[in-house]
Amino acid sequence: MVWRVEWKRPNRKPPVRRQESTRAAPGRLPGGSRVYAVGDVHGCAAQLRAMHEAIAAHLAANPVATATLVHLGDYVDRGPDSAGVVAMLRKGSPIAGASSVCLMGNHERTMLDALDGDRAAATDWLFNGGGAALESWGIDPGSPRDAWRDAMPSDDVDWLRGRALSFHAGDYMFVHAGVRPGVALGAQTPDDLIRIRQVFLSSDADFGAIVVHGHTVKWEPVIRPNRIGIDTGAVFGGALTCAVLEGDTMAFLRIGGPR
Repeated sequence: MVWRVEWKRPNRKPPVRRQESTRAAPGRLPGGSRVYAVGDVHGCAAQLRAMHEAIAAHLAANPVATATLVHLGDYVDRGPDSAGVVAMLRKGSPIAGASSVCLMGNHERTMLDALDGDRAAATDWLFNGGGAALESWGIDPGSPRDAWRDAMPSDDVDWLRGRALSFHAGDYMFVHAGVRPGVALGAQTPDDLIRIRQVFLSSDADFGAIVVHGHTVKWEPVIRPNRIGIDTGAVFGGALTCAVLEGDTMAFLRIGGPR
């Protein structure tokens, strides 16, 4: 089932459209379990809030014994409210009856490195939308870089540091960016898990699990025999996408994006 919500302005709840579209999935979850996997948010707090409402409604209408909500990383940068996204996720699962997992993305890693004093990371962070993130915490991006860390709420920083790099369920491995072909899943480097692109995206190899990932923007979800990509460019005017995986089927919930 695809639930599509047209997102027009952050302070207004968007109208809802529903369209049936359930399909076979490339992997399988154990009976009685369901995973809701949400793609890159990038400071789009209003869309994330609407997504959580859509997931809660879906779960209430379709109860399951075990439900897990997985966010695939890149909560910060570019969008208007990185601080609001982090505050929302730090509270734990927003969905009654579902546990929650929040993974590390490359934007969180770059942000943390910048706050730790890495000058190159700070430059990269500002170039890739870190200024918007700083402003959402009330910090002037033009202020001395050495002062950023002390100006950031320590609880937010500590929460970001604690994010896992991967999560496994059934036939699936959930990561931010992907995996390196030919390398055992347990031997993947942190940098590949949060940053890899083309060698992973172009591979038709069996990775040892169906990889569910974000990181690389496509306007529609990408479904391959070995991977599912769900970064559909929410911060660039596309949708925020959630893959709903259950048994050997999959569906999508989508918030915003073009009509």
